[in-house]
Amino acid sequence: MREEEKFNSQKSKSQQFFKKRWVFPAIYLASAALILTAVLWYQNSTEIAEPTDLGTTNESEGTAYNQDDEAVPVTQTVEKFSMPVVDPNSIEIQKHFYDDNASAEEQEAALVFYNNTYTGNTGIDIVSKNGESFDVVASLSGTVTKSVKDPMLGYVVEVDHGNGITSMYSALENVKVEEGATVTQGEMLASAGRSLYNSEAGIHTHFEIRKDGTPVNPLDFFEKPLSSLQEEEIQHDEDIDDKTSTEPEQGTEEEEEEQPGEGEGDSEENTTDTPDASIGQGQA
Repeated sequence: MREEEKFNSQKSKSQQFFKKRWVFPAIYLASAALILTAVLWYQNSTEIAEPTDLGTTNESEGTAYNQDDEAVPVTQTVEKFSMPVVDPNSIEIQKHFYDDNASAEEQEAALVFYNNTYTGNTGIDIVSKNGESFDVVASLSGTVTKSVKDPMLGYVVEVDHGNGITSMYSALENVKVEEGATVTQGEMLASAGRSLYNSEAGIHTHFEIRKDGTPVNPLDFFEKPLSSLQEEEIQHDEDIDDKTSTEPEQGTEEEEEEQPGEGEGDSEENTTDTPDASIGQGQA
């Protein structure tokens, strides 16, 4: 009986507890807090896992990578040949490159007179519009392979860009770089000066671009990447191959000329004289 009375007493207390107004709101708020905590925990765990699955970006190295793949370099801007001056609008070309395909008038204007001899200009000669000296900068990044004073050309700086491509600057003064130095595009190399070779230009700088030691017209490659020179060489080789393949094989015309002669007679003398005559014409 006592146990039954005790149970009934506890039951009535619990009923009184749940009849209080603040009980159910408190239970509701506690449940909502638990649910919200679970949702936030799930979202945070998902965000942390995403970089591991999709890969991350290493800003310090400039590469994008994940755990399985090798690092891939971020695309870099390709340098293009530029006029070797700080302000291209402040200069002008005093003498152009001598082009074999140019008009006679243009070729005459591209001749340099030195030591009583006219020579085709192998680059361009640049002067400032106000006649004063100006800073000469690297047209393209590379390694300085020559920095010397030449008695005829003045101070000369040569920069190697790789793949047989070099740029050459002469008629300089106040040279700032030495052999073996690495220069970046736009870095100052020297100041414009004078040279005995083209004394009529006054204060100027002579600029060349060379492929395997052969000068090319710099104006054809300004604002173009280094690869454009290689593509130019490939195209030139293909044109030569195409021209060679279209030329008739040696002896084709001779065979056609010999065919009518075979019907005129069976003399062995005529047969032997024909190739001798053709050889004589070829030598002549």
